[in-house]
Amino acid sequence: AVGNNGLGITGVAWDVSIMAMRFLGPGGGYTSDAIAAVNYVTEMRRAGVNVVATNNSWGGGGFSQSLSDAIAAGYDAGVLFVAAAGNDGTNNDVLPHYPSNDTGSGVISVAATTRTNSLASFSNYGVASVDLAAPGASIYSTTPGNSYDSYSGTSMATPHVSGVIALMAAA
Repeated sequence: AVGNNGLGITGVAWDVSIMAMRFLGPGGGYTSDAIAAVNYVTEMRRAGVNVVATNNSWGGGGFSQSLSDAIAAGYDAGVLFVAAAGNDGTNNDVLPHYPSNDTGSGVISVAATTRTNSLASFSNYGVASVDLAAPGASIYSTTPGNSYDSYSGTSMATPHVSGVIALMAAA
């Protein structure tokens, strides 16, 4: 996924470094591990690493004050928390989806659009709880084994927003 090389695909921001913070596995994961990942990114930012946003293509479970506090600490250090709004086709104003419904500062909740710029049928939405939408239907992506496939979901839309934030920070 190298930009302008005529092969495969590339992301929105071509000249960035990615800090992988994996806390989920095949069996899921724990909120405490998500908090540890967010806290690590915040520590790196405070240590001088130019982290401007985290891409959070995950969600589920209820509200966690500890996670909200970690997100707020990251924001205070200069890191935005970009979160997938969810793929239930429901209104997050009525049925909250976390962490995208966290109302603290620094959370950007992202819905998914189709190639015709309409809301994808699977995408969660919400006038008060979802901030914006980005392409998230039939998105071509890299897969293991140096191959490609198309995927749909708010988890495919969220990286578009994180990439734009990186471009804006670079400008």
